[in-house]
Amino acid sequence: MTTNRRDEHVATLVAQHDDVRDQFAGDWIRYRVSPALQRLSWETQSACARISRLFYDDPDEARRQFRELVPGAGDGIDLRPPFALDYGVGLSIGDRTFINKDFLVTGGGRITIGADCLIGPRCSIYTPNHAEGRVRRLEGWERVSPVTIGDNVWIGGSVTILPGVTIGSDAIIGAGSVVTRDVPPGVVAVGNPCRVLRPITQDDELARTAEETA
Repeated sequence: MTTNRRDEHVATLVAQHDDVRDQFAGDWIRYRVSPALQRLSWETQSACARISRLFYDDPDEARRQFRELVPGAGDGIDLRPPFALDYGVGLSIGDRTFINKDFLVTGGGRITIGADCLIGPRCSIYTPNHAEGRVRRLEGWERVSPVTIGDNVWIGGSVTILPGVTIGSDAIIGAGSVVTRDVPPGVVAVGNPCRVLRPITQDDELARTAEETA
């Protein structure tokens, strides 16, 4: 449901601006010479700052404005300010996900975060890649790649997720990791670059249950 709401809002913007269409399609764009993209990102960044300031004085109004900014937000999301987005319309967040402070999303790639996720403080998701060629990079060419995070994923503090990455459901990403490639579901992955350390097993479930009942 949240992804559908996001895509409806993206479709409305795409119909109005060719640059927005090209960006969300993953085509090459030039943000630095696009008034439409600059205006949209500035408005989004301003809204993030306003919501972050408002949160502790009027949390209900802050949450209402957040859902307006991020039409793909589900129910029961717990977000701790400050946070910073470039394009709220490209983001989908599943029900009951918790996002700790200093959450940063850069670029206009579509980002899908599943339900029941735990995202630690100072986590960053990057979707754009600049051109590698010297001339095209000077001309400002870039394009985005989507990021997908499954359900019930725990992402430790200060994790950086790079463009095009998919993290499978039930995975755990260790604090400080830089995720440069896909992570399969149901594993613990750590490091820079992030690598699979081990699968999450039934023994993990039983050990935790024993601790809780001791």
